[in-house]
Amino acid sequence: MSVELKDSETLKNLMRAFAGESQARNRYTFAAGVCRQQGLQVLEAVFLFTAGQEKEHAEIFYNHMKEAAGGTVHIDGGYPVDLTRDAAQLLRRAQHNELEEADTVYPAFAATAREEGFAAVAASFEKIAAIEAAHGGRFDRYAQLLEAGELFVSQARCGWMCLNCGHIYEGLQVPEACPVCHHGQGFFIRLEMAPWGGVSLGK
Repeated sequence: MSVELKDSETLKNLMRAFAGESQARNRYTFAAGVCRQQGLQVLEAVFLFTAGQEKEHAEIFYNHMKEAAGGTVHIDGGYPVDLTRDAAQLLRRAQHNELEEADTVYPAFAATAREEGFAAVAASFEKIAAIEAAHGGRFDRYAQLLEAGELFVSQARCGWMCLNCGHIYEGLQVPEACPVCHHGQGFFIRLEMAPWGGVSLGK
């Protein structure tokens, strides 16, 4: 079945996805502010890193709607209210929302797009669903560490990077402050979890 975009359910799904990604970007920016206020700059960085990717997803979905430019797309939809000052809850709620998109929402949108003849749109939904699954996994990992009291402590010696200046520290626990830039322990991230690859301990 092939239909015009303006007459399709896919157009509505694109707008739902655009709205959802746009809201996720804002929620993660707000969550980053909460984490910063609590001295958890590493979690602030994770939320902002993810927020930037959500912005890109929103733009991808928005650009698929070029044929509808100048018009208005009316949709219904439900969107989460994740207001809390508990950093672990912020991570868990973000994880839930990401996995819902990955497992349920975007696969359904992709199936509808294929049925209506929009193969490129379907591919975007499928590929972004895989990214959202990775986001959910990342939020889960940080939530586990925070809930276990291991965000800045390790059972085995490992490398830690200061996100402010790049200093790499090796040990079981991060120092209370970076010995180079003197920023607090909240700036340290496990080296293996830093978003930049190819880093080794400087010795």
